[in-house]
Amino acid sequence: MKVNSTELQNNFGKYLMLAAQEDIIITRNGTEIAKLTSLDDQLQDHGGAVNQIHENAPLYGYGKKATYEEFLQLWQESDERYEYIDGEIYLLASPRTAHQYAVTQLITAFSNIFQGTSCIPMVAPYDIELRRTPEQINIVQPDIMVICDLEENLDANDYYKGVPTLIVEVLSKGTRRKDLIKKLDLYMSCGLKEYWIVNPDNKEVTVYLFEEQNIQEFTTFKQNEIAQSYLFEKLKIDVQRIFR
Repeated sequence: MKVNSTELQNNFGKYLMLAAQEDIIITRNGTEIAKLTSLDDQLQDHGGAVNQIHENAPLYGYGKKATYEEFLQLWQESDERYEYIDGEIYLLASPRTAHQYAVTQLITAFSNIFQGTSCIPMVAPYDIELRRTPEQINIVQPDIMVICDLEENLDANDYYKGVPTLIVEVLSKGTRRKDLIKKLDLYMSCGLKEYWIVNPDNKEVTVYLFEEQNIQEFTTFKQNEIAQSYLFEKLKIDVQRIFR
């Protein structure tokens, strides 16, 4: 079956299910650009690498890079949510209940803890622009972010152009690899100071402290423990309260 990229974006769930039965060839402007295929298939390219598109893989797959302009066009023409990391576009699927429960518990606690301070907790969807270099633009939508320099970094269109002080990502099956590897490296490289990874499956919270674009310290907090921020003394969260 062939489908154009716009149709795929508008009905991604439908074609994801159909891919379990047959390969979906994705076209853009009449040119075949990728293939949506079942994970049961082992499709090899000429170099012997497996090329597949699934929920935690780049939307355009096959190692094909998309330009920032292509990402902007997609972002403007679609109602879906996307991230753009190291030249690849990722579709953000609708989160499950465990994910949203954790986000709700955390943002409520964060809002109370930071009330009356210069730091403001924000929740997705909210685009954050990060640059490894001046030319290498990345767009992410963290689950939660704590911004301590909001007013100083708002542009004329009311978009934040700074780097949050703290970011929280709640893992899900579709984003686990991206959050644990790609985003950790991106955040560390772009000046983030503290990164929380919240795992609803293991009911754990791992807190990373970044300094000089490297991991300075990290601690994993389990149930019946109190997750403690490295940067904010008053930021303490009872881990068991985060999860259902």
